[in-house]
Amino acid sequence: MTQLIRNVIDGYHDLMDNKSDPRVNDWFLMSSPFPTLLICLTYAYGVKVVGPKLMENRKPFNLKYTLIFYNLFQVIFSTYLFYESAVAGWMNHYSFKCQPVDYSRSPLAMRMARGCWWYYFSKFTEFLDTIFFVLRKKNDHISTLHVIHHGIMPMSVWFGVKFTPGGHSTFFGFLNTFVHIIMYSYYLIAALGPQYQKYLWWKKYLTTIQMIQFVLVMVHAFQLLFIDCNYPKAFVWWIGLHAVMFYFLFSNFYKQTYVKKEKKVKSDDHKDEEVKPKRSNIGICFTTQTALYEKTDDVKEMTKGYTSDGNRLRNRVFIDNPRA
Repeated sequence: MTQLIRNVIDGYHDLMDNKSDPRVNDWFLMSSPFPTLLICLTYAYGVKVVGPKLMENRKPFNLKYTLIFYNLFQVIFSTYLFYESAVAGWMNHYSFKCQPVDYSRSPLAMRMARGCWWYYFSKFTEFLDTIFFVLRKKNDHISTLHVIHHGIMPMSVWFGVKFTPGGHSTFFGFLNTFVHIIMYSYYLIAALGPQYQKYLWWKKYLTTIQMIQFVLVMVHAFQLLFIDCNYPKAFVWWIGLHAVMFYFLFSNFYKQTYVKKEKKVKSDDHKDEEVKPKRSNIGICFTTQTALYEKTDDVKEMTKGYTSDGNRLRNRVFIDNPRA
């Protein structure tokens, strides 16, 4: 057993020290996967357990201007990342058929590597999507799938930056940053207020765009299984299977949210009943920011500490005390 443990440790150090890209070893959070893993686990526990508990007896925060600034930042950040991946590779000299990693220290190779690291960092900033749900007390929108999707992305991208910061698999980031420009632009318009809702008729198509993205990534990644290309097959499977998993999750959610809902509305229309469709807050990453912009003046009854009385939040201590 001792020898087995020693072999595992030696194998780990060999992988991290000798098979990774030496250009990134000294970069922030790149020396070991464990800090990233710890951050991801802390995020998941925080938004599912700690956050809702801390907000249990508090009013939802008013985050209107925070959300406007955040979404504007994400649009600008995503545009920068898309531009960098385009100039450093995909709209320059990269081949869509087979693109090995350039491990040299040439200006373009280093520019792509740095772009990969910033893309990795961007996955941490997207944790705020979920944190805002917690602060707005929209806990029913923090689904397990939503947390898994956001929680595994930094860990997944970390391996790409550590071993292949450039080349074929960066096509995923190239597409993903473009989709995020559209997605966060939508959120930015929604955050501006209800008077802009008329410009958001294209909400359901966001999920369609996401699914198209995953199909393109699947085709682009798995083509290397049938041609000779100097690119690690492990990362072909890593990126390709990620795309397959998320495609089916998003596809299933799209059917549950839009297709079945539309069929139900049509069925009810045949019965000559007045139909008032429930607003959908689903679209991207299994749940969108849309719910954050809904009015939340009415506070639901809480299990302890406070209760709601119409539009007022009252402390039970004074309600139960006859002298109050």
